[in-house]
Amino acid sequence: METKYLARLQFEADGPAVEGEWTLASTAHDRYTEWVGLYSKDPNVVVRLIEQTSGQERVLRIWTTRGETVS
Repeated sequence: METKYLARLQFEADGPAVEGEWTLASTAHDRYTEWVGLYSKDPNVVVRLIEQTSGQERVLRIWTTRGETVS
């Protein structure tokens, strides 16, 4: 069972995504933080940090202009 960590950026909630995938959680978290910093002024942007194991995704963090939610 392989675990991957994803950073997913969407410029609108249900829009297409830009995504990066890493085996290290810290690398994905760094990209998540970078994207939040770059796009935090855009009210439509959604950024997620995701753990994926056996095709199942679990959102660890999600950021919108309303703030960050941590699971």
